[in-house]
Amino acid sequence: MNRGHSVPVSLAEGLVLRQAVPADLDQIGALLSERGEPDDAIDHRLVVTDPDAGLSSCAVVVDGDRVVSTATLLDEEVWIGGIRLPAGQVELVATAGEYEGRGLVRALMDWAHERSAARGHIVQAMIGIPYFYRLFGYEYAIDIPPTLNVNAVPPGSGTATLRAARPSDIPSMAALQASAQSAFDVTMPRSAACWRWLLDHESSNLWVLERADTVVATARTTPPDGEMLLAEAAARDEAAARDLLSGIAALAPDDTLRIVHRAGTVTGDAWQEFIVPEPHRGAEQYYIRVPDVAALLDRMRPLFRQRLSEAGIDRTGHDIVISTFGAHHRIPVLADGLGEVVTGGPMQSPGVAGGAGVAPDHLAALLFGPHGIQGLNRIRPDVYAADEELFEALFPPLTGDVLSYYLPN
Repeated sequence: MNRGHSVPVSLAEGLVLRQAVPADLDQIGALLSERGEPDDAIDHRLVVTDPDAGLSSCAVVVDGDRVVSTATLLDEEVWIGGIRLPAGQVELVATAGEYEGRGLVRALMDWAHERSAARGHIVQAMIGIPYFYRLFGYEYAIDIPPTLNVNAVPPGSGTATLRAARPSDIPSMAALQASAQSAFDVTMPRSAACWRWLLDHESSNLWVLERADTVVATARTTPPDGEMLLAEAAARDEAAARDLLSGIAALAPDDTLRIVHRAGTVTGDAWQEFIVPEPHRGAEQYYIRVPDVAALLDRMRPLFRQRLSEAGIDRTGHDIVISTFGAHHRIPVLADGLGEVVTGGPMQSPGVAGGAGVAPDHLAALLFGPHGIQGLNRIRPDVYAADEELFEALFPPLTGDVLSYYLPN
């Protein structure tokens, strides 16, 4: 990976964008705390002092010696159908109030995306404030699971012990999370560096449940100083799941525990009877940015071939045509697999070529989201397919599970 020092960039009004240096750390921390949360400064220190990230992951905009804006790029992985997609995640973004509206965040996002491309990232993913990051090419794609109230949690069995996680627990926690995520089509697992950061920061707590000296469940919570959120729960079996919920509930102030529900997992099934249904929930989704459509489609060719095979569809000798209207992409169907993606110019009527049309701002939802092409076609006039059987097999509805550095609200 290219983690070398970037060349400083001169901006308007004498401002300069450059990579962060050690002397900037106190100012960056103060800026993040002022414009975000106090714990953001701690999080930033954890990231930039970690050998897997370092100061090369952070950029600043300076006015003379003053840091007036900053952003940090993290390395992640998105998995879909057994295919690894190296990913970037932009976090810890802040700008001093009197410098807002000057395009500094846009300049920092450009820096982050260029750095992300240099690191070989195929997509970028993030959880961010509503709408804002759509200005930089991000689109809503992967559902954030609902946060629900629970009640009438019974006492635990008494055969297991809940305790704070330690660094030595990371392999066990990672294995439990991998098992939980195996139930989903699209996942973002936690990096080794992120496990270390979460053990050291203060805005959430990692827990493990032990039975006979073996870790059988894990979860992450917000501190019990108000409404307590229980997220990222994973358990080996139903008994462990129930003991985990009982143990966490005992830590929470009365009637303030809420859980992030992971449907279809051991904990999701075991806790179903304790969940309080909510009649209405607004849409909440993770952002995905697709910087190079052809590169992403090319990386996904083995998955497309698998989906065609499972559906019993044979299009040998024909091209799969996908148009984003401003450009189009052809994937040759060969006797021994799918050929490399060939990109061409604008194609306004892909149906004539038996293809599919998808507006570029719906592409991430098509490739990673819960609707599939059939569901998107019902709500988006600019997502459609001439050959419905083919493209419904290629682009089915998908479930997703993301282990992000930051918890959903």
